[in-house]
Amino acid sequence: MKTDDVAHEKAQDSRYEAVRSRDARFDGAFFFAVETTGIYCRPSCPAVTPKRSNVRFFATAAAAQGSGFRACRRCRPDAVPGSADWNVRADVVGRAMRLIGDGVVDREGVAGLAGRLGYSARQVQRQLTAELGAGPVALARAQRAHTARVLLQTTGLPVTEIAFASGFASVRQFNDTIRAVYAATPSELRAAAPARSRAGAGAPSAGLPLRLAHRGPYQAGPVFDLLQREAVAGVEEVSGPTGRRLYRRTLRLPYGTGIVAVDERPGRPRTGSGGWLDTRLHLTDLRDLTTAVQRLRRLFDLDADPYAVDERLGADPRLAPLVAARPGLRSPGTAEADEFAVRALVGRAEAERLVTRYGKTLDAPCGTLTHLFPEPGVLAEAEPHGTLGALATALADSAVRLDPGADRDDAERSLLAVPGVDAATAAAVRARALGDPDVAPPGADLPDTWRPWRSYALNHLRAAGEWENDR
Repeated sequence: MKTDDVAHEKAQDSRYEAVRSRDARFDGAFFFAVETTGIYCRPSCPAVTPKRSNVRFFATAAAAQGSGFRACRRCRPDAVPGSADWNVRADVVGRAMRLIGDGVVDREGVAGLAGRLGYSARQVQRQLTAELGAGPVALARAQRAHTARVLLQTTGLPVTEIAFASGFASVRQFNDTIRAVYAATPSELRAAAPARSRAGAGAPSAGLPLRLAHRGPYQAGPVFDLLQREAVAGVEEVSGPTGRRLYRRTLRLPYGTGIVAVDERPGRPRTGSGGWLDTRLHLTDLRDLTTAVQRLRRLFDLDADPYAVDERLGADPRLAPLVAARPGLRSPGTAEADEFAVRALVGRAEAERLVTRYGKTLDAPCGTLTHLFPEPGVLAEAEPHGTLGALATALADSAVRLDPGADRDDAERSLLAVPGVDAATAAAVRARALGDPDVAPPGADLPDTWRPWRSYALNHLRAAGEWENDR
């Protein structure tokens, strides 16, 4: 047997061991399907473990669906946290997956995705299919199916509205996909919703109640501490006592606007690891659901792999007690990348002035949430001079690109080319807006043994009071 074949067999055996032990650490990292039942599952599925000879493994839910398998109704594999690889990796596959998650294929098609990546559509199709077993259309289709299931089971919206809100081009395409993925009609899927979901279903004006899943432990306190320190009045607010806080903010989305609310108290299942953050979304256009959810996942770093991070950092003598004290500490991102770049440059007080003077007023303000953060084009026209004007112009003209598919090295070089933007600002943007897990601020002498998780290491030091909050 060739060396590559041996390595492949060992990898498959390791995956089967994860399935046999129902190891939730691998949920979202891969999926397994059972040929005798035609069903695919997450590794932690509580069902009886199938024989090894009947099991096939897939990198994505889309690949399993493309091979004719339907989603398990018991473990709901479509609802697992996303693979941490897509946040860590800087190659074209990782960038493509972040863009697909943001809904780019639904809005701009494969050609739009390829254009953002700087490749031809054929090259993107080939690379995704070779590595993930599914192309961009299939990956987007799997995501649409999940969005549709959420809407069917958490709202009372008519099925026709859900079809188009999920990103499907027609009701027929929607019906066919739901039957293929879930082996049920949309009406049957709605009727099968858990009692909790049906109880929360209501009119869209009441908002969409969602559970944003994460793997492993989650330290919500430090994340909410950071959000509370940074909150810009009019756009964000954090209310309630520590441990029971509620984070709310406004969002500018492709089809409309949104107001989101996230509860600090993580939900935990009775068995297994991981959990969720309870969230409620108020959207002016339900087609923005997928994009809003992905932005919140990036903000709260919900797709991270805390096991890998803690294993590496916990082996360091300096960090070991910090990791033990706060297992699963996250490295928060941002919900609006261009907004964060401006805020990192000007600071909180100046950001609040910009919101008051140039932010768009919501058609229906909600408490203290009254505005959207001003767009770069508006700032470039209103205050064209100085570093703020230069940065706003670069963002508006796409000379600096910070979207989910942006190349991190290119983005940092472009930022540093803006007159007045220093290395500290560029590093903050790279860590938060671009989600780079391995950023060291300029002048910081951090050991290579902390790679590729230096962003997380610094958050441990900050949480312990051993590193100044430099932003």
